[in-house]
Amino acid sequence: MTTLTIDQNKYVCQTGESVLDALLRENVNLAFACKKGTCHSCMIRSTNVTPPQSAQSGLKNTLINQNYFLACQCYPEQDMHLKLPDQSDFYRMGTVVTNELLNRNTILLIIAFEDAFEFNAGQFVNLQRSDGLTRSYSIANVPQQSNTLEFHIRRLPGGKFSEWLHDEVSVGDSIAVSEPGGHCFYLPERHEQGILLVGTGTGLAPLAGILTDALAQGHTGPIHLFHGSREVEDLYRINEMHQLAEQHPNFNYTPCLSGTKIPDGFVMGRVNDIVFSQFTDLKGWRVFLCGHPDMVNQMKKQAFLKGAAIADIYADAFLVAQH
Repeated sequence: MTTLTIDQNKYVCQTGESVLDALLRENVNLAFACKKGTCHSCMIRSTNVTPPQSAQSGLKNTLINQNYFLACQCYPEQDMHLKLPDQSDFYRMGTVVTNELLNRNTILLIIAFEDAFEFNAGQFVNLQRSDGLTRSYSIANVPQQSNTLEFHIRRLPGGKFSEWLHDEVSVGDSIAVSEPGGHCFYLPERHEQGILLVGTGTGLAPLAGILTDALAQGHTGPIHLFHGSREVEDLYRINEMHQLAEQHPNFNYTPCLSGTKIPDGFVMGRVNDIVFSQFTDLKGWRVFLCGHPDMVNQMKKQAFLKGAAIADIYADAFLVAQH
């Protein structure tokens, strides 16, 4: 058992309990989302001791040197004095310029900034509303449109943040946006290398950015995009992807449906089964996987077994917050 001190307030952290869980149990208002060390929403700073190395995994050196750490990954072995971050430390304000439907349950949200926003296509940011509620979303556009960020956001039943975005946020509203994170993005190297993009649902968002970026930078190797859902009404940007395939001979698009009604032009089955019915050898390929965690985790293993190098498999599993 250790003691956590914030200003003049002291809180008990039980053995085996993370700093985040201890503070939430004590009703301390601390932003969080995934609780898995992925989104970095719960980053705070220690002012008296160096945090455990495991709680700083994935952070920039500049943050590590200032004793910032992820509260959800910190299981303290000694008393800690903590400083909660000010929103302005990691967030900047943007203005909603577009909020419209892409399909029956997914919106296109575009946020604009006064200055350029630097990122790589396929990365994610945290969006935060005024009460501190925070969620992570992948960026769907490319860095060339550097003063705007585009998101494809699916309504989750009972999801506080997604329902707020769908039902209450309007053009002209302000939203706090974090610095970008994540390593699932295109690098302009090995232009002749094959690229396999596989996504379900709004997993198309980062994949669309990666695809557009690769084509814009003159990637010459084959690029295959497989986008899966149960019903056709839950897919989107179908015509746009077909048009890109017509314009770029090295790009191929396959929309996949696992339901019972399969219109012409779509392939029936689960997206991972369809992919590996067409690809038996992924040696030398770069693989990007985005969407449902079960699909992503299963395909990571399958892609490796089919010959893809671990270093060439990039994965972004969409974690659904349970609150």
